[in-house]
Amino acid sequence: MVTMDPQTPVSPDAPRNHSVAASFGPAGPHETARRYATGRQYELRRGDALAVVTELAAGLRLYSRGGTVLTESYGDGEIAPGAAGITLAPWANRVEDGVWHLKGRKQQLDITEPSRNNASHGLLRNASYELVDESEFSVTLEAAVFPQHGYPFLLRHRVRYEIAADLGLVVRQQLVNDSQDPAPFVLGAHPYLRLGDVPSEELVLTVRAGTRLVTDQRLIPRRTEPVAGDFDLRGGRLVDGLELDSAYTDLTFDGGIARHTLRAPDGRSVSLWQDETCGYVHIFVTTQFPGRSKAVAIEPMTGPANAFNSGDGLRWLAPGEQFAMTWGISASLEP
Repeated sequence: MVTMDPQTPVSPDAPRNHSVAASFGPAGPHETARRYATGRQYELRRGDALAVVTELAAGLRLYSRGGTVLTESYGDGEIAPGAAGITLAPWANRVEDGVWHLKGRKQQLDITEPSRNNASHGLLRNASYELVDESEFSVTLEAAVFPQHGYPFLLRHRVRYEIAADLGLVVRQQLVNDSQDPAPFVLGAHPYLRLGDVPSEELVLTVRAGTRLVTDQRLIPRRTEPVAGDFDLRGGRLVDGLELDSAYTDLTFDGGIARHTLRAPDGRSVSLWQDETCGYVHIFVTTQFPGRSKAVAIEPMTGPANAFNSGDGLRWLAPGEQFAMTWGISASLEP
């Protein structure tokens, strides 16, 4: 863990126009102001790898290797645009109309996506995560999901980021049920990957998944179908021709890992991997990310949108039990 003065110049690894060099440990008794819109910044360095993790939403603000930026980032005074890098609990993606049923009783969640009338991306998107543990190469943060209308359970979401010995980034998300009743959940994360200054349109996206979830106009899954045509990413597709906001399943796992890759014309690549607890991945290719003509989110998830109603990928955590998912980012940067 590296702690730097807030006036330290921008790290050379940081994306242009984004300052992410400074970081903060726990506030002292007289420190009350937050100096960044996403709270304290936890900076990890190992070899040529750099990761910046935020207090807000336990988000990944930056990951780079040897000065090559591998995730989309944002400025000091901004919150994560397009949910860039945030972690998601106790559900990922959407709940239709914010409504689901518990033992026959209607549960109404707050509508956080008014344009589609959905409850989106869980209950901790705007939460401050407390520091649990830190070392030179890792940081662990935790936040509580308190009982509330639409979700009457008490849980803890713990997120550990580590730069591993091979300089890859490893993220472990753990959910603990402190309630007296079983609680339903889906865990996920929302990183956007890039490959330095290579325009995303020039990258080839490969996702080895056999099935996609077909959604309605509100992005609620209605059925599944085998991948085909523009939705078949198994052989790699140029990002320039893609318009996607779709979840995939039936992933190909090799040694317990499924890997999704963006590859540049010169052969360099960046990949997001996920373990077998994550049976779904959501691919979002957007033209709306600030400062980028196209951006690619690759989102590992234990279940898809609207799992609270469909039951697809939905898990229930018994009182006192815990569950963990693991994902990470790796890169091959030799042309």
